[in-house]
Amino acid sequence: MRIEHANITVNDIEASARFYTDLFGGEVRWKGVTDTGREAVHIGDKDTYLSLFQAADDGRAPADYDATGFNHLGFEVNDLDHFRTRLADMGVPLKGEEDYDPGRRLYFYDPDGIEIELVEY
Repeated sequence: MRIEHANITVNDIEASARFYTDLFGGEVRWKGVTDTGREAVHIGDKDTYLSLFQAADDGRAPADYDATGFNHLGFEVNDLDHFRTRLADMGVPLKGEEDYDPGRRLYFYDPDGIEIELVEY
């Protein structure tokens, strides 16, 4: 199984697109307006991408592991230390760090309060 994309509704599509491309690189695969009239952009590479949709109203993603719903997005990376430095350069504080079998992990929040995990195996 492979996840082809994740769809995230964001407060500021330009800021979120900049955040994810600054962090991961990649390219804009598509940018336009959905059939519901919302701005959208797809960022990634030929195999996988993030689909960002402009929210109708500002808000924050709930961070509640006790409730049913989405908890975080996890991305496998080859060099966790590189991303730790990159996040510091971007001014993004870490939520936490874990080092256990089978890999090391960093946790932080994107501009909309969505928890992101980076893992190196």
